[in-house]
Amino acid sequence: MVNPRAYLAEAIATYGLVFFGPLSVILAIASFGEELTTQSVFFISIGHGAAIGLMVYAFGHISGAHINPAVTIPMMITRKIGIADGIGYIISQLIGAVAAAATLKAILPELGAKVNFATQGGPSDLINNSIGSGFAVEAVLTFFLVTVIFMVAVHKKATPGIQGLAIGGMIFLIHLVGVPLTGASVNPARTFGPALISGFWEFHWMYWAAPILGGIIAGLIMNYVFVKKAEQEA
Repeated sequence: MVNPRAYLAEAIATYGLVFFGPLSVILAIASFGEELTTQSVFFISIGHGAAIGLMVYAFGHISGAHINPAVTIPMMITRKIGIADGIGYIISQLIGAVAAAATLKAILPELGAKVNFATQGGPSDLINNSIGSGFAVEAVLTFFLVTVIFMVAVHKKATPGIQGLAIGGMIFLIHLVGVPLTGASVNPARTFGPALISGFWEFHWMYWAAPILGGIIAGLIMNYVFVKKAEQEA
């Protein structure tokens, strides 16, 4: 069932992520320097985790607050959302991401351009700039993000009221370990918006393919091993 209110919720929630997330990167670089430090990674992780957690609480009851094509696609495959709505969600997420990146460029043109609004510059020296390792990192991180989403937001027996805290906490952890390795996208929309506005497209394919693959694997396992069993028992 096509739901325009849910589309708007996805656009606003994704705008929130792509505004506050990259803004935390910009401010971290302005405060702590261009080299990653413990303080800057923690700052960036808090910025992304808080943005996601709060958007889940704000819009979870409207659209489910996917905020991420790598979440929506597994939901479509497992029939938690219809194809038409799923496509609408993804388009809305991309629109929200582009609008947020454009806002950052408008209000912080010099700083925004300096860091391309994003941390996703490809596999880092820590993993020998390996595309294979970078792909694996993004896929594994997204696997656990989608695992948490299915188990706390989709599972019928999940503890109520913890969705934002659990999902935001997972985003915090993902960025804490993933920013030094790949920039921790785990979200094609999060990468697409800043890429379109800044013109930085290097490794862009990896930040689509790896999260989507990791998300699909997690969605299938969580749904058919855990979620459907709880639905059958309900």
